[in-house]
Amino acid sequence: MTLNWSERLSPVIRNMPPSGIRRFFDLASEMTGIISLGVGEPDFVTPWAIRETGIQSLRQGYTMYTSNAGLLELREEIAAHLHGFYGVHYEPRSEVLVTVGVSEAVDLALRAIVHTGDEVLIAEPCYVSYGPCVTMAGGVPVPITTTADNDFRLTAAQVEAAITPRTKALLFNYPNNPTGATMSREDLLEIAKVVEKHNLIVISDEVYDKLTYEGEHTCFAALPGMRDRTILLNGFSKAYAMTGWRLGYACGHPEVIAAMTKIHQYTMICAPITVQKAAIEALRNGTEEMKEMVSSYNQRRRLVLKGFQEIGLPCFEPRGAFYAFPSIQHTGLSSEAFAWRLLEETKVAVVPGNALGNAGEGHIRCSYASSVENLTEAIERMGRFLKQFE
Repeated sequence: MTLNWSERLSPVIRNMPPSGIRRFFDLASEMTGIISLGVGEPDFVTPWAIRETGIQSLRQGYTMYTSNAGLLELREEIAAHLHGFYGVHYEPRSEVLVTVGVSEAVDLALRAIVHTGDEVLIAEPCYVSYGPCVTMAGGVPVPITTTADNDFRLTAAQVEAAITPRTKALLFNYPNNPTGATMSREDLLEIAKVVEKHNLIVISDEVYDKLTYEGEHTCFAALPGMRDRTILLNGFSKAYAMTGWRLGYACGHPEVIAAMTKIHQYTMICAPITVQKAAIEALRNGTEEMKEMVSSYNQRRRLVLKGFQEIGLPCFEPRGAFYAFPSIQHTGLSSEAFAWRLLEETKVAVVPGNALGNAGEGHIRCSYASSVENLTEAIERMGRFLKQFE
């Protein structure tokens, strides 16, 4: 008897669409002469001192498992880092968990708190994995649409309006992927009032916190009353150009960190020790090079905004991360059709906005973590492409 794999697969996974980002760029990777503004990855190499620390750890024979929660030395540095920047205190032994990227931390947080049928509010447009991770945890993702008219900010009124008796948590990411939007302390304080009123859990993904170009980043867990109801997520990929190293962390109340660690024990065991050693160096001595990278991103941000303005591509001004999220509505094309035609006709790869939630329709995501030469050439090609819609 032939095994019917379609019938044997989990219906949850069978019915889940593949990542709109990865599917698009797997196909684009087969083409030559592409300028990619798609994948959210720094174009910098990890600073040498961080790489050297990883290499040296291998020379010294650090090839073993660490504790499930991660090296205590790294957890202590993470706690000191958060206290120094944001004044929020976490106990390294019980309130900090080192994960394999922030993506794992998102998954662990949701699986630790979601009961079957629980609703999780998600500010959209958003990182592509949020909704699927809620679904895989047995929950129901409830998108809240943010728009350029309000600078892609989530409001307390929107959160209040979306709450039902099944609402368990609020998941958001600021500075935001894909819009580059940031949130003011005042905005977050109003949301905190709603969170407390309805006894919600907050999962705050702040992996782009250091890539803030205007004003200062506000750590949600540092707001009054929010520390013990927030699962704070962060990592090393963006600020320190360590995407391929795959290292993140979660901080929160001891009970939720213990629950997340339990799942982590049975799935990942621990993050690689070489990467953890390198991350210690990043936190201790990587600030200056991180600032130089952020300054370069800011210069490119201004270049892209100016370029889009000159070619007639309306774009909200991003104030964080390294993405621009221009509107393509005036072309009459869907975001996916626009992205495919742009790729086929100009060999410029961007992410269609609908891959980042229904709220992203009518936009494309462009990463400016690319060279000035590539950005300049891509804008010129996009300008020629747009002339047909005038």
